Amino acid sequence: MMKWIKLALRNIFRNRRRSFTTIIAIAVGFASISLYYGYIHHTYWAVRFFAVHGEGLGHLRINKEGWKNNSKLDKLKYMFSYDETQKIMKLVNEEKNVILSTPQLYLSGLVSNGTTSTYFVAEGVVPKDDKIIKNQRWINYAKVQGKPLSEDTPLGVEISSGLGKQLNLAPGKDGVAMTTTLDGQMKALDVKVTAVFNTGNDFYNDKYMRFNFNYAQSLLDTQSAERIVVLLDDIQATEKMRKHLLRKLSVAGINCEIQTWDKLSVAYTKIKSYLDAIFIFLFSIILIIVAMTTINTMSMVILERTNEIGTLRALGLKRKGVLMIFALEGAFLGLFGSILGIVLHSCVVAITRYHKTYYTPPGSSSSVSLYVDMVPDMLAVLFFSFILLSSLSAVVSARRAGKKNIVDALGHV
Repeated sequence: MMKWIKLALRNIFRNRRRSFTTIIAIAVGFASISLYYGYIHHTYWAVRFFAVHGEGLGHLRINKEGWKNNSKLDKLKYMFSYDETQKIMKLVNEEKNVILSTPQLYLSGLVSNGTTSTYFVAEGVVPKDDKIIKNQRWINYAKVQGKPLSEDTPLGVEISSGLGKQLNLAPGKDGVAMTTTLDGQMKALDVKVTAVFNTGNDFYNDKYMRFNFNYAQSLLDTQSAERIVVLLDDIQATEKMRKHLLRKLSVAGINCEIQTWDKLSVAYTKIKSYLDAIFIFLFSIILIIVAMTTINTMSMVILERTNEIGTLRALGLKRKGVLMIFALEGAFLGLFGSILGIVLHSCVVAITRYHKTYYTPPGSSSSVSLYVDMVPDMLAVLFFSFILLSSLSAVVSARRAGKKNIVDALGHV
């Protein structure tokens, strides 16, 4: 076997310029795929983080059965009573993978600064639980100005930066929130802005607010909760926990529906499907280019070495042996190209880490840094895939030469 390897390596270095060009093409193709995959790998993590912590979806959301399809017709009917809420939270918190469960309310209405009014959408959250869900990393990203919600300020609200700018509301200023109670009556309560933050989403950065849960209940004139959000210690356990809790709550006599964060986050589903489509498109084009480059190189090599192939065949080398020589040459081209591709990948990653580049994604209300993950598993898959691809491409080119008549091959000019 060592003789075959030495022969393949010698043949590669026989025409260094051509081999080097092929290796560069493979390396650039390798690095292009790996860098893009590293980028979308980090993007998926960021969107997951935004959905679970930024949007406050948690990992699971528990609603009363039928809420998804019928809550708009009769909201009160599809809310959990105080006793049901406490019972569900007790059962959920018994699970060891659960960090917390917390009740929430959704509401909308008008908010005014005394002169101007505008539409708002809001969530009523338990401040101490919301702080855990939001995560300090998200709080830093959202650039929270002022003091976050707390039980000490029952009238306190957090407003999005766009909404604060519209109404000229900043931390410490007062306003009025108006909404319709569950029985259809208009209700207005004073609010005190405790914090302003950037939601990170263009769609609702000019209309979003967060209330203290008890304050939201007062606005809607209810003691019920619309949903219970569950935060887990491992995102990989989400679906398993969903099925387990559904069975457990059903046995306890609570009819509910449980949705996972990825089903609730429209942004995650759309972004992932879009980036996946681009990755498949890019991956296919680059593989075709690498394969055609290798085939072209090996075809030229075989054409120049037809006499040599005829001589080897005359000395007793079988067709399989000819294919083996060229397969090894292709494999080595793929090997050297992949190694150089990993080096290029690492250099680009290092540059992006050292020189921070910022951009604003579509639909985002703030800029984010361009970050590329190092994904060893993907690099290993690409490494072996490119070696195999180069080897197969070389075999495709060599098959024709292996079938050629020995006398014709010896007389080839």
